[in-house]
Amino acid sequence: MTVIQKQAENPIAHLSAEDIEIIGKELDTIRQEVRDSLGDDDAKYIRRVIDVQRKLELGSRAALLVSMFPPAWVVGTVGLSVAKILENMEIGHNILHGQWDWMRDPKIHSTTWEWDMASPAAQWKHSHNELHHTYTNVIGKDNDLGYGIMRVDEDQKWHPLYLAQPVWNFINACFFEYGIAAYDLELGKNLATKKRRSNPEFREAATQVLKKIRKQASKDYLIHPALSGPSFLPTLAANFTANVVRNLWSHSVIMCGHFPEGVQTFEKKSIEGETRGEWYLRQMLGSANISGSKAMHLMTGNLSHQVEHHLFPDLPSNRYAEIAPRVQDIFERYGLTYHSAPLYKQVASAWHKVIRLSLPNGWLAETTPKNAPAQIVKLVRMTTGGKKVRRELSKAAAA
Repeated sequence: MTVIQKQAENPIAHLSAEDIEIIGKELDTIRQEVRDSLGDDDAKYIRRVIDVQRKLELGSRAALLVSMFPPAWVVGTVGLSVAKILENMEIGHNILHGQWDWMRDPKIHSTTWEWDMASPAAQWKHSHNELHHTYTNVIGKDNDLGYGIMRVDEDQKWHPLYLAQPVWNFINACFFEYGIAAYDLELGKNLATKKRRSNPEFREAATQVLKKIRKQASKDYLIHPALSGPSFLPTLAANFTANVVRNLWSHSVIMCGHFPEGVQTFEKKSIEGETRGEWYLRQMLGSANISGSKAMHLMTGNLSHQVEHHLFPDLPSNRYAEIAPRVQDIFERYGLTYHSAPLYKQVASAWHKVIRLSLPNGWLAETTPKNAPAQIVKLVRMTTGGKKVRRELSKAAAA
């Protein structure tokens, strides 16, 4: 059964088991109708996006050949940043989900596509498609929720190390592709003991990641700069900038999908005996959308329709806008909250949660300009006083 992580009011208490299964059947109907209607227009869409992306990247790299001239550097860097975002979000992410496998085109297929990211496609598909989409927002099962390095729920015990959470989240955002590669490897767990470090499967996976990183780094930081001759250093800087821009954008979009305030998390037992309808319900409550223009949806890989993506991860992304009103109608008819807001609001909400959970429960809400000095003293005591002091102060705050 679906079990929301502990909270004062349960947002699904009003739903019966029959309601949940009816929701599942309605969503199955939507999915099947879209599957039955896929055709030439959809195939033309993804081929057109790939064509535009490749021409944009080629043109941008051509401009960077003379990037010693500032205007050429700006044009090339902006173009390359956009090309990398398109390749990562609307093309790579969605192809690797199998959204276009129905075309039976070996060049645009989840089994053959390799993307412009540090993480090898096969490893990413396992950690993302098989784990994240199965255990969406289940605390202790879905490592995409905080990437295993952040406190993501009030019921997780607070430790002073979490005070640095906003800092390492920002660092992770800047170098997101490498963070994803480390996460796919479960690096923290696998480096913890000699036995795990020497595991042949882990060593082989790590070798594949290092090969991929070497290939990506050679392309962006050696081959293309070298081709620019006198513009070697400006091209090097442009490639680095484009990668950071892509990483920051991808991280922001993905944070908005599951981490804004009000998006639900779930207990481990929520997946015990979970029905199809309950799985759908968990995706609905554990995801949030970004509202905006068609250009916004394209640049997010249509992950701006995160709710629809998590309900139907294998449906082509260009169809999410079409089915979103029908999905929202189901939310409204069954008294559920359809989380959707502009990008800046969702980013601000997600970062607010990152900061709030980096602090002891309730500390941020309790702090006002008047009591700030006393609150800071309390935080210092909780940080330096050890487990006993933290426990006593936490009990006092809860009383």
